[in-house]
Amino acid sequence: MILDRVRELIARQMCIDVEKVSADSRIVEDIGADSLDIVEMLMTVEEEWNLIVEDDDMRGFTTVASVAEYIENKIK
Repeated sequence: MILDRVRELIARQMCIDVEKVSADSRIVEDIGADSLDIVEMLMTVEEEWNLIVEDDDMRGFTTVASVAEYIENKIK
């Protein structure tokens, strides 16, 4: 499932337990990602699913679920 994989990737990048990353976790506020973390996360997403994330699209990535939903919609 895409959501589970996104959770794993974010947890690994942020060096936190995957159990602390839920679908509703806010990337900046709850997980503590800064702008560099977000750029690295986007690069990982692009590599993992072989897609390109547009700059305007990434502004909508507020929660872990929003990232997973974006990926699901792009790979359909």
